[in-house]
Amino acid sequence: MRILIKYILIFTSFSFYSQNLEFIDLFNNSMNSEVFCYRIPSLVTTTNGTLIAAIDERNNSCGDLKWNRDINIVVRKSFDDGKTWTKIEKIVDYPLGRSASDPSMIVDKKTNEIFLFFNYMDLDNAKDIYRFMVIKSSDNGENWSKPVEITNNIIKKGWEKDFMFITSGRGIQTKDGTLLHCLVNLNKGTHVFGSKDHGKSWFLIDTPLNPGDESKIIELSNGNWLVNSRVNSNNSRYSHISKDNGQTWATYKNKDLQDPGCNASLVKYDELLLFTNAFDSKYRKNLSLSISKDQGRTWAKNQTIYKGESAYSSMTKLKNGDIGVFFEKDNYTKNVFVRIPKTWLTKN
Repeated sequence: MRILIKYILIFTSFSFYSQNLEFIDLFNNSMNSEVFCYRIPSLVTTTNGTLIAAIDERNNSCGDLKWNRDINIVVRKSFDDGKTWTKIEKIVDYPLGRSASDPSMIVDKKTNEIFLFFNYMDLDNAKDIYRFMVIKSSDNGENWSKPVEITNNIIKKGWEKDFMFITSGRGIQTKDGTLLHCLVNLNKGTHVFGSKDHGKSWFLIDTPLNPGDESKIIELSNGNWLVNSRVNSNNSRYSHISKDNGQTWATYKNKDLQDPGCNASLVKYDELLLFTNAFDSKYRKNLSLSISKDQGRTWAKNQTIYKGESAYSSMTKLKNGDIGVFFEKDNYTKNVFVRIPKTWLTKN
């Protein structure tokens, strides 16, 4: 009887939290008849607590970069932990035939700057040639610099025609101030790139991670680096651990992280690691928050955020300690923000 009561209480608590989450739709094509769809969310909290949500504005179709001649980057901001949001603002807009896609951000807590990366292609003059750009803001997203190309800094000679991209979502800053992010070359593996001088110059670490598609990097409490990777047609995630700043890696399968082959989000929260993904072995659905208490070696599926169709997600810690999640919902028709109470992190 005690065991039965325990499970009833757990189920009741789970149902209470799931049913009371508020999903705020930040981007959908009904907001603008000229937009075909919005895809690829990225979310960060700036040093003053402002939330910045960035995403692709896809106009010709919902196709990805190499098949779409009109993709721009747009943002919305919140100054109250996601309760209210500014209007949609277009921050990257090239002429037709030149597209910008897959936003990702890093907040430099030492300089208070936000770096926003995107993948670029000139489909009329350089079809299938991927280039990598970065813009930055020094005023919490109010204004953004002109794009600066960093392609030649973060790829190797001979890669120029490869299918490659900077992973959307977010990168990190380590305790010593280094900026780190993930670049995927589908033929040559995932690589870590970064900057040791706050974005003045960029470097590539020439040690490929396999298997790995879209990936997220985090610095663990002991200073080691952890990269968690999407692996298509494998039903689970893979992790890569480096104890020597990316020179060598140990790889293992995350058998407790189901995944259908989809981009996800990974952040550090005090001594916990938090992970959101479409927690299903076959389909992009069941967006869930998983928690690791042992630096990513094992994971517990703590809560389902949304049971229905869900795909890419991006996560950030809010000023009040709650978690903000920005994710693709209902077969890519909505891109919603939801606040996850910090009480979820202490359950179980």
